[in-house]
Formats: sequence, C-alpha cells, structure tokens
Amino acid sequence: MATTDAVTATDNSERISALAEELSGVATRHGLKVATAESLTAGNIAAALGRAPAAGDWFLGGIVAYHRRVKHGLLKVPPGPVVNKTAAIAMAESTAYLLRADLTLAVTGEAGPDPQETGVAPGTVWFGIVEPGLTTATQKIFDGPPPAIVAGVVEHAVELLLRHAYSVAAI
Repeated sequence: MATTDAVTATDNSERISALAEELSGVATRHGLKVATAESLTAGNIAAALGRAPAAGDWFLGGIVAYHRRVKHGLLKVPPGPVVNKTAAIAMAESTAYLLRADLTLAVTGEAGPDPQETGVAPGTVWFGIVEPGLTTATQKIFDGPPPAIVAGVVEHAVELLLRHAYSVAAI
C-alpha cells in the first residue's frame, strides 16, 4: 500500500515542474514577486517553486502554517475553523503583506485520512489568491489517500499561480 501511495503522490511531479518552470518565465519577464502560505501541503508548494529556474529572482518564499497557532497568530486567521474561505483569504493577505509579494497563494484543507475539523471532509481544500487589487478564494475537493491529495493540491496550486501570473502580467 505504501508503495502505491508513493507512486500516486509523485506521478504528477513532471507536470508540477513544467508548470513551475512556466511560472518562472512569466514572473521573471514581468517582474512579479511570488509567495505562498501552506497548511496541509507543509511546504511542498514552496519546494516545487524553489526548484524552478531563477527562483531566487521571483520567488520570495513561503510560510508553512501547519499549526492553528501559526494561522491565528502570524497569519491573522480569525478564531474558529481554519478550513474555509475566510482562513484562506486571511492566510493569503497576511503572507502578501509580510513578504511584500505581488502574487500570493495560500492553501488550507484536510488531507485525511480522518477529518481534523468538524464538518469538513478529507480532500476539502481552500485556495486563497492575492494579486494587485484583488483577493479571491476557491474550494476544490480532492479524492484519494493523503499523499495523493497533497500531490493534487500542489499541482492545482501551481496551476492557479500560473493562471493568475498571466492575468497580472496582462494588466
């Protein structure tokens, strides 16, 4: 079972690398500074971005806010649940401010296998994005064991960053 999970969790690594490389090109060409805030992915998005070409020129870094205390304290998530739209937005906005980024993505969710938060099913993930003049959040549900969920979240996060980088670059 562990072997299957490991394969599932890494089978999208080439796609993630390609997306991060494309993001690097867009960010570099347009002078965008990118940052992340992560909960359930525990730094995996930052690691993927950090491996992209010229990452030191455009990727400012990330905040891994795995514990509620970090979310509520450092990232100003309001008291209460941390897997929701409000938390994703607070995480993204606080990170954008702290790191002075042009484009920031935050993720908060449940990777499972058991729910940590009442009423939130494993696989439920919120993505918060801050770009100049706009903050948004979307929810996506992922299936599979925790490693597959995390891998899917990382891929989707880099796709979102790329999509928003193109949007910001077009302004």
